[in-house]
Amino acid sequence: MSTLIIGCGNLLRRDDGVGPTLIRKLWALGPPPGVRLADGGTAGLDVVFQIQDAKRLIIVDAARTGAEPGTIFELPGEEAETPPLAGVNLHDFRWDHALAVGRWLLKERFPEDVTVYLIEAKDVDYGFGLSPEVEAAMERLAERLMQNVTQGESLSDATSGKAGI
Repeated sequence: MSTLIIGCGNLLRRDDGVGPTLIRKLWALGPPPGVRLADGGTAGLDVVFQIQDAKRLIIVDAARTGAEPGTIFELPGEEAETPPLAGVNLHDFRWDHALAVGRWLLKERFPEDVTVYLIEAKDVDYGFGLSPEVEAAMERLAERLMQNVTQGESLSDATSGKAGI
C-alpha cells in the first residue's frame, strides 16, 4: 500500500463527522489501486496500528479555530503531532497523539509523507449530518484527494496553500 487516507471524527456530532463522511464518499467513488481508506472514528490508538507500512498518510478531521466554516487547512504531519501528555487515557488519546507514538513505535515503518487536512466545523452539537458549508468543503477535498492519489502527485504540490483549498 502506498497511500492511506484516514477520516477521524464522531458521526453523532454533526460536522465533527466530516472525516468518516469523507471516507464513505471516497469508498463510493472507488479508490485507485495502492490506496487504502480507513474510518478512524474517535479511537486515536487505532490510528497507530492502521498507519504502519503506508508510504503516504493523509488524515482528515474537523477543527474549531474560529475561521469561516468550511475552511480547509493543510498541515504537515510533524506540525500536528502531539506527544501524549502524562495522565492521558485511552478516551483522550487522539490521532495527533497517535502520530507521535507511531513515529516512535513504528520507526522505519512510519509513513514517509504525512499530511493532515482539517475542515473548520460550524456545528458540533449532537445530531447527524454535515452543515452545508462543511459538506461543500468535504466534497472539494474528496475530489482533490482522488485526483492527487490517482495521478500520484505530491499533495503539497497540488494544493493552493495552507488554507482555502
